[in-house]
Amino acid sequence: MNTIKLKHGIWVVVADGEKALLLKNGGDTKFPNLEVVQVIEQENPPTREQGSDSPGRYNDGPSMHRSAVEDTDWHRIGKERFAEEIAARLYKLAHDGEFDSLVLVAPPVVLGAMRKKLHKEVADKVTAEIPKTMTNHGIPEIEALLQAA
Repeated sequence: MNTIKLKHGIWVVVADGEKALLLKNGGDTKFPNLEVVQVIEQENPPTREQGSDSPGRYNDGPSMHRSAVEDTDWHRIGKERFAEEIAARLYKLAHDGEFDSLVLVAPPVVLGAMRKKLHKEVADKVTAEIPKTMTNHGIPEIEALLQAA
């Protein structure tokens, strides 16, 4: 894996299923200084707190047998919707010329969902992806982890 060059002005998106930090490097490659540009948050409680009904059932045909339908994973759907929201925000920022390059940092599931939703204009600016959860880290820790990556 190539080392991540945190050049001046590069944006770093640190996200998970509930929170995203949009950071911009005000420093340079040697001494990065990530500054918070925007924080996006979403309420996404666990599925058990979102679903209310018991799973549905359907007839298997002429017999009396009925099969259960798998429960909806509302938490996963919430993460995908949030990834879509982040992608839409990044598209608007890219379209407005706010950034030339971007590093995405998110857990693998969220990274995959974001990747699917990114507009080509944004995807072309992604210079690195890091499949890690870092939203609960402080800015200095994120800088150190990115420099070590």
